Amino acid sequence: MTGDAPEPRTLTPLDQGDATFQLHKVLAERTTYKGRKALRVTDALPGGAEGNEDRLVVLGQTDFQDGVIEVELAGEPGPGAPGLARGFVGIAFHIAPDVASFEAIYLRPTNGRAEDQVRRNHSVQYIAFPEYPWHRSRRETPEKYESYVDLVPGAWTSLRIEVSGERARLYVHGAEQPTLLVNDLKLAGRRGPVGLWTGPGTEAHFANPRVTPS
Repeated sequence: MTGDAPEPRTLTPLDQGDATFQLHKVLAERTTYKGRKALRVTDALPGGAEGNEDRLVVLGQTDFQDGVIEVELAGEPGPGAPGLARGFVGIAFHIAPDVASFEAIYLRPTNGRAEDQVRRNHSVQYIAFPEYPWHRSRRETPEKYESYVDLVPGAWTSLRIEVSGERARLYVHGAEQPTLLVNDLKLAGRRGPVGLWTGPGTEAHFANPRVTPS
């Protein structure tokens, strides 16, 4: 690497003060989960209500446009989760200052080993909130922003997202080939913080988020 190469910023939640986080429709606490120090994130909406896809822990000290985001995460439906809960868990980026819009790539862990092949095909999802939620993408461009990957609910899973201009590549479990290709990011070129993303009724754990701007 040259002397001008950006240094990665490792943002371990347990090592930073609460002031570095902005909680948006979620609750968060430090914990140890399956042998790792982690941030536990749960739904703050009553009864794990379904609806908007903007449940986030916005990470302070991140200013990201292009580059690499890495994290270890685990997700599963929490107690009292709605019937359609899948343990939704992922990463948001290009977040607006008021958290009114962002892009995200997330997992549906309970789909990974479902006995229904169509459901398996929906294991990974790209969205751009609020204009391009998952149901609009599935209706207007079926299969374009979704893919399959082997997942186990509640198990630690490594994610790596590479962003460059209008392109994003998702790598899961350290694979050499991407699980999901997005070639038309809706908010390409925006600079903003990175967030830990969860969906309705999810109990999520995050460890070792690492952001390397390019």
